[in-house]
Amino acid sequence: MRILLAEDDFVTRKFMLNFLSKYGECDVTVDGMEAVDAFMMALEDDEPYDLVCLDIMMPVMDGYQSLLGIRNLEKERNIPPDKAAKVIMTTALNDEKNVKMAFELGCTIYSGKPINQERFEQALKKLNLI
Repeated sequence: MRILLAEDDFVTRKFMLNFLSKYGECDVTVDGMEAVDAFMMALEDDEPYDLVCLDIMMPVMDGYQSLLGIRNLEKERNIPPDKAAKVIMTTALNDEKNVKMAFELGCTIYSGKPINQERFEQALKKLNLI
């Protein structure tokens, strides 16, 4: 599995990288713009990501803007929904407004922080990623 992790917080980034590395190759970005750029390069190299984990509160470009950018790149390349990357929003913003917005923009799963490893693994199984 190819995984893209976008997280600006060092401690969370390190934890997520250690956690996700056992499931596949992980690329890490520290802001939303880097995430969209990495996603675009992966598509251009014909090595798309299977899973994208996006924080919402990031510098340069937030997780919502990144998610929109990723879904727009997939649309431009006519990637059907069943072949699109699975996107898990990983954020401390757990209020209804933020959850609703994330799903409207095309996230697959919304996971609150701090990350519960067991529940996160269940989500990956549900998505048939592990």
